[in-house]
Amino acid sequence: MGAIDLPKSPNVFHPEKPSAVGSRNSLAQEYRDQQAEVNLLLEEETNKVIHHLTAKLPKDVLERLDVMGSLKEKLYNYFNQNYQNMFNRYMVTTEDEMVKKIRNFIDKEETKVLTRYTPKEIAEILDAVGGADKFNTGEIEKSLVNMYGHLQGHIQRGVNELETHTNSILRQKTDTGAFVRGENAYSIVKCAFKDNQFKPKTVTDVKLSVNILDSELISPIFHYQVTVEYLVKDLIAKHIIDSIDKLIEQIKDERIDNGQEELSDSEVIFTKLGKVEVFTDDNTDEAKSKRYTFMAKTLMERLHDLRAEIDPEAFDALNIRENIKKIIDMENIRNRGFNTAINSITAILDTSKMGYQYIENLKNGREVVIREYEDTDPANLPDERYSVKMRYFDNAQLIEDRKAYDVQLKSFETEVQHLWDILEVIYEDKKPMFKITDFKDLAKKNKDRIRKVIKDKTGEPLYEDIAKVWDEISYVKSAETEVERSNRTYIYEKDRIRTRIIRMRDRMKKMYDFLYPIERRVMEERLVWLEREYYRFDYMINPYHLQPGILLDVDITSIKRKKATLDAMANVLNEFLHGVSKGFQDAAFASFSRRRSTVREDINQSFSSMSDEEPSVEAVAPKPRAIPAPKPASRAPAKKGVVDSKSKKKPVRGGGSGLAEL
Repeated sequence: MGAIDLPKSPNVFHPEKPSAVGSRNSLAQEYRDQQAEVNLLLEEETNKVIHHLTAKLPKDVLERLDVMGSLKEKLYNYFNQNYQNMFNRYMVTTEDEMVKKIRNFIDKEETKVLTRYTPKEIAEILDAVGGADKFNTGEIEKSLVNMYGHLQGHIQRGVNELETHTNSILRQKTDTGAFVRGENAYSIVKCAFKDNQFKPKTVTDVKLSVNILDSELISPIFHYQVTVEYLVKDLIAKHIIDSIDKLIEQIKDERIDNGQEELSDSEVIFTKLGKVEVFTDDNTDEAKSKRYTFMAKTLMERLHDLRAEIDPEAFDALNIRENIKKIIDMENIRNRGFNTAINSITAILDTSKMGYQYIENLKNGREVVIREYEDTDPANLPDERYSVKMRYFDNAQLIEDRKAYDVQLKSFETEVQHLWDILEVIYEDKKPMFKITDFKDLAKKNKDRIRKVIKDKTGEPLYEDIAKVWDEISYVKSAETEVERSNRTYIYEKDRIRTRIIRMRDRMKKMYDFLYPIERRVMEERLVWLEREYYRFDYMINPYHLQPGILLDVDITSIKRKKATLDAMANVLNEFLHGVSKGFQDAAFASFSRRRSTVREDINQSFSSMSDEEPSVEAVAPKPRAIPAPKPASRAPAKKGVVDSKSKKKPVRGGGSGLAEL
């Protein structure tokens, strides 16, 4: 087949012309009936969703949903508009690019074998003259890779939007599951949907807090104030861990070569623990100890307490510590991780058309604030807006935040208790002297009668003489253990404050009814202010629930029926988490790089036994090391033409075909 036989695509952009750039029709598809194929696909997918709904939902809900009408049409339209256009145009573009590459390759090869004088192509001449390091096409290849990467990113973003819209239609509401997808749900610390304070019927406020741990970050983040000594020790520690992992892999390979069983999870852990002493020790005074194998003790002492900045009066460019610091700074280890996270979130916001008017990057504090609008007054802001606050903190910062949180909650308890006491005193003073107002008055009036008629006969103590453990506000709190003391949730204390606020409001209504004296106005103003500040405090994140790492705090305001900012921010967060975080990793599951269950002879599925005349693979391939011969099988050889799937022989490295090891 020559190059003339392949269809040449026009160098034009058109949505309908066959094989044009961006077209949905391709000459490589040989004019197949695409519309019939797409209709069959859409009909099948839509019927699957409808069948799933009819099988899961109750009958009375199905009658109200009108399953065969509007819902089916919506699903069909979403599949048709998004999936068909994106997938078909991507496939057409890919096919046309392959056709062009094959055509150009055939042209080039046929030109070489022609029996007439043909000068070499300019690229080949340049390559022959300049060598591999000059006149190369590396930059052009990088550009092509970037273009295809951006194309794939746009397609993935479109698929994510389609998934979000489809989930929203099926749920018929917006919840946390539609906001953050399942693979990132573990990182959520707090997610709360609540009605907007000014427009509760039409606008919703969303608070989302995501905690990315240090161990999950692709690029580690360090504080600006961290010492150079800490950075060097962290690099050495990572090198030691990598060396131990390589040593464990060698041990695993040797056990497999000797036909032994693989190490179990616990054996791998204990083996790693035992190999730590091979690379380091705790002897900090001896210069020849193992901990100073990678960097001498004298150099470590030079770096003691050396931070990001050196006093200009003590700076000397020829000193050892200045040169070591310069090497570390050139690698940009101190700022690399935080700058990568900022570049990631800002780039994703830009490509997702989520512009922002205000950004404050506190580089030394490892904190960045991004707001869609500069103004912070909710009365002057539109109903579609967002703000993002990203902060990196270590364990020392968390300890201080927890102390401040303790003090703030205790202050709320004191203020609410003070207002409670004032209201209680005013209530008691306003009660008539000889009139029963509440249960306490009734009990006081009948106290003597109860003692004479009942308690004197039974010998039981009076109600007033029994110690009251329950305060009738919240249930009795159980004793704290070390877990509660180290990780305080404050659920009990917050419920007490919330209950007191509700009861004080009800008591004021019963006390004053439609009267508004100065006492009531003052107490109500104080109660409203305390309630607003308390709920704002409760809306914040409890630092006891956080771990060292990145905290991404997002506040979103979106119209309930529109949800434009909500859906766009969902895609931004999922893409950011995918680019910055490695995600949750199960170390025990990931340790099975090669399982014995996948190294078996029956995977080859040979249909005939090897004859004596045919040379075996073991005889042809050279053996790098001595391998113990396998024991002969006690059963009869496999019949010719039958798949042997019951082999019990232990596998031998190097034997069999390339499928012996997956």
